[in-house]
Amino acid sequence: MSGTNPVEKAFEKTLFASRWLMAPMYLGLVISLIMLVVIFCRDIAYYFPKLMTMNSEDVILVALTLIDLTLAANLVLIVMFSGYENFVSKLEVDSADRPGWMGKVDFGGLKMKLIASIVAISGISLLKRFMAIGDARPINETEMYWMVLIHLTFVASGVLMALMDWFQAKSYTSRK
Repeated sequence: MSGTNPVEKAFEKTLFASRWLMAPMYLGLVISLIMLVVIFCRDIAYYFPKLMTMNSEDVILVALTLIDLTLAANLVLIVMFSGYENFVSKLEVDSADRPGWMGKVDFGGLKMKLIASIVAISGISLLKRFMAIGDARPINETEMYWMVLIHLTFVASGVLMALMDWFQAKSYTSRK
C-alpha cells in the first residue's frame, strides 16, 4: 500500500489513469473492424454475380477468403473486448447476447486465442496458395518455402506458449 507521501499518491493516480490512453487504440480497432466488414461485403458483391460461371475450386477459394476475413474480424473483437476489459475498464454491458467468454479471458487466455487465430489465418493463406498450384501462374518455390516455414513457426510458437502456460499453471498449483 502506498505511503502518505502526496507526491507518491499523485504519481500513482496519474499512472493508474494513464490506462485510458489505450481507449483511442480500441476505437481504432473498431474502425479496422468496419474496414474488414467493407472488404467482406465488397468481395461478396464481386463474386456473387460470377457464381454461375465459377468452378468448385474457385468457390472454395472465395469461401477461404471470406473465412480468412471472418477470422481476422474475430481476432480484432477478441483483442478489443479482452484488451479493454483487462487493461482499461470493465465493460458495463448487460445484454442477453453478451458472449460468455467476455470478462473471463485473462492475458494468458487472450494470448492463446491470438496465436490460435494467427495459426488459422496463416493456414488458410497457405491452403489458398496450395489450391492455386494448378493455375496458369507458375508456382514460386521460394515463396512456398517461406510460407510453410512461417506457418510452422506460428504453430511452434503456439505450442511453446501453451507449454509455458501449462508449466506456469502446474508450478502455481504445486506451490499451494
